Amino acid sequence: MDIRRLEVFCRVVELGSFTKAAEAVLLSQPTISEHIKTLEEMVGERLVDRLGREVAPTPAGKILYRYAKKIIQIKEEAVQAMAAYRGDLAGTVHVGASTIPGNYILPRLIGSFKQHHPAVQISVFIGATKEVAEAVADGKQELGLVGSQWKDRRLSFERIFADELVLAVPRNHPWASLPSIPVERLAEEPFIARHRGSGTRMVTYEILEKAGFDTSRLRVVAEMSTTEAVRQSIKAGIGISILSRQAVAEDAAHGSVRLVAIDGVTFHRAFYLVKRRGREPSPVSEALERHLKAHNDHPFPEKF
Repeated sequence: MDIRRLEVFCRVVELGSFTKAAEAVLLSQPTISEHIKTLEEMVGERLVDRLGREVAPTPAGKILYRYAKKIIQIKEEAVQAMAAYRGDLAGTVHVGASTIPGNYILPRLIGSFKQHHPAVQISVFIGATKEVAEAVADGKQELGLVGSQWKDRRLSFERIFADELVLAVPRNHPWASLPSIPVERLAEEPFIARHRGSGTRMVTYEILEKAGFDTSRLRVVAEMSTTEAVRQSIKAGIGISILSRQAVAEDAAHGSVRLVAIDGVTFHRAFYLVKRRGREPSPVSEALERHLKAHNDHPFPEKF
């Protein structure tokens, strides 16, 4: 069974489209169809259902997909092991990250890692904490960086970076000139929340509840899927929000938003390195993990 055909099959399943898979693997759509047809003939089962422009795996296809991913992973580990034996480091590592580490921490660290290991390819998936954790658990990503822990016995979480959340308001907001506000006043203003499944949202609500504030009192006027959308909404005057200091540092420096402290409430949180329990790490994954830990310029506060 040709590994390249299995790789093509996996891309079809993951992208749900022959056209998208063809673009992803740089093959023509007829070639993609021929690969799938050949696999179906080999296993004696239909592997995908064609639903108009979309494609979905059949029950047999779901079984083959699960094993195909394992075969591809073993092949990649073999390539990396042989490169390591030669004294090189090469191959691909798939990393998942939630919004803040994916947009504000990983790019710099990947850049410095690539300076030492130019032959390594790093594929980064950015999604919500829940999506990243599930991708690691399912074996789609080898490492993950997320803003909160997720309850899943298949996963291990290790605290690796620190972050601080801050209350950000529009520059012309009545609170913009205040050094701080009581936590109860959060219920007075339109609030922009991250969507459910976001690590930022989970940590924010947890800290507010511990401070005695009932988060159901928040006047949520919008739920945003990205931090960038929240930033732009604050600047547009839609409402206030609590988000990573790293995400609004430039806005605050330029005066387009104001940061206001909340009396008695500190929003420190951790970013976690998440891995699948029992999965043997590839040489590239191990090297990247060492690099992330060695180049941490976001240390934890002493009383974290």
